[in-house]
Amino acid sequence: MKFIGILILFNISVSISTQAQTAEDSVKITVNNLFIAMKSADANLLRSCFADSAMLQTIGYKNGETAVRTEPVSEFADFIGKEEKGSADERIDIEAVKIDGKLAIVWAPYKFYYKEKFSHCGVNSFQLVRFASGWKIQYLIDTRRKTGCDNQ
Repeated sequence: MKFIGILILFNISVSISTQAQTAEDSVKITVNNLFIAMKSADANLLRSCFADSAMLQTIGYKNGETAVRTEPVSEFADFIGKEEKGSADERIDIEAVKIDGKLAIVWAPYKFYYKEKFSHCGVNSFQLVRFASGWKIQYLIDTRRKTGCDNQ
């Protein structure tokens, strides 16, 4: 009888802790998994963070003018999968998460280190969609710069 009581309490505590995870927590987990995948050179985990029709873009310059470059998620994942573990280390600071139903946005400044050497900084802007399988990144656009990166 005592065993059954302990089992019931355990099930209640697991249920409460599972429910305690907020939608914001779930969004952050998806975003953080992207950077875990990068640092661990795990192409499969990286792909799992994105929706099937996801778009990956970077704001840069071409001939002195602002330009937007698009990269297929599959090419980015293939590149990361060929890196040594620890080579691609992007350190983010999630400053804002906003959610409306199945849509979420995340604003995350970052600093990128390649093979332990500072490379650049900028901001990532994510748009995520909640599917039956969970939150997936639908759109990611970032800025990249080498100046104005406090405390590299």
